[in-house]
Amino acid sequence: MTPIDREDINKALETLKNGGLILYPTDTIWGIGCDATNPEAVDRIIQLKGRSKEKSMIVLLHNENQLAGYVNDIPEVAYQLIEYTEHPLTIVYSNAKNLAANAIAEDGSIGIRIVNHPFCTQLLQRFRKPIISTSANISGEPSAKTFGDIDQKIKDGVDYTVQFGQKDRGAGKASTIMKLDPSGKFEFIRK
Repeated sequence: MTPIDREDINKALETLKNGGLILYPTDTIWGIGCDATNPEAVDRIIQLKGRSKEKSMIVLLHNENQLAGYVNDIPEVAYQLIEYTEHPLTIVYSNAKNLAANAIAEDGSIGIRIVNHPFCTQLLQRFRKPIISTSANISGEPSAKTFGDIDQKIKDGVDYTVQFGQKDRGAGKASTIMKLDPSGKFEFIRK
């Protein structure tokens, strides 16, 4: 894997701070991202993807200690799931807070993944806010597993494209998604 270029992080960070959209590699597949607390930026992603406004987004955090800032009623089992999972796991929590309203599902839930990826972790640590992570594809089309698979419309629709990871040929795979209610009951949405 190529080393992370400081300038690449700085440009992505500046884009996020200015309400822009980034195209970036994650611990799963390439994603379109923005400040998860900025409703105008979230709306731009919805428009770019041609996505239904009823679908909620996934947000990335770099540390489980940040969860309480964005979710009320975190079941204790969530921390165990995060600690022991061996693959990227997105957990859908009830009662989201402090996020753009259009990033949250109509039932008040939000999907959050604690990311383990060198570029994302550094970016999130420096940005100090959650970042939207939605697959870099037009809604209904297959997810892009590599940078080369991303539709030109998506590439043209973002404000900054991260250089890190563009040449990687790793077979990207979407995360497992689990819905977890405040009582600790859970169901798999995607395995």
